[in-house]
Amino acid sequence: MIDHTGVGVTDIEKSKAFYTAALAPIGYALLMEFPAAVTRSADVAGYGEGGKPDFWISNGGANTPPIHVAFRVATRAAVDAFYAAGLAAGGTDNGAPGIRAHYHPDYYGAFVRDPDGHNIEAVCHAPA
Repeated sequence: MIDHTGVGVTDIEKSKAFYTAALAPIGYALLMEFPAAVTRSADVAGYGEGGKPDFWISNGGANTPPIHVAFRVATRAAVDAFYAAGLAAGGTDNGAPGIRAHYHPDYYGAFVRDPDGHNIEAVCHAPA
């Protein structure tokens, strides 16, 4: 089981604004921040739910090539809300909400690129 993961970003303030807005509809919030003086490498911001951050962004440079992170959600409506919020927050479309039957018949996902081009997804595996 993965405990936490993250992505490198070029502008942490811009990325915090994006992720705070894009992840809110799926129940994620900005829970922790640490400056480079504490981490000894970069400013970091941790997102999660239930008081435990499991997705981190770190300032200093974007991963090359950009990476893909998928967040599992309980409903298709949450996928739709994530997609709309991500676009409204300055993300770019990388796949509108819909069924991806090539994965399995109930795979309902949406993809938004963050300010650094990372492919961020929300996916629901439940039937309609």
